[in-house]
Amino acid sequence: MNTLAIVIAVIDILVSIALIVMVIFQEGNSQGLGAISGGADTFFGKSKGRTMDVMLKRLTSVFAIVFAALTVALYLMTGRGA
Repeated sequence: MNTLAIVIAVIDILVSIALIVMVIFQEGNSQGLGAISGGADTFFGKSKGRTMDVMLKRLTSVFAIVFAALTVALYLMTGRGA
């Protein structure tokens, strides 16, 4: 394996670990019983949580696209795609 393929493989592994961590940090769609009564969130708390959740979703999709592109590039570079 040449040096470029090794560098791409290491970056691919780091991106995959970051993708796993971002998916774990995201909240589920069901809020449980706290969603019924409104929980202890204030107006500002809800707004801040939504912006953080939106940012995590966008970063997750960007990292997923980067991971897929790096994996395909690595597959083609190692000669297995031919």
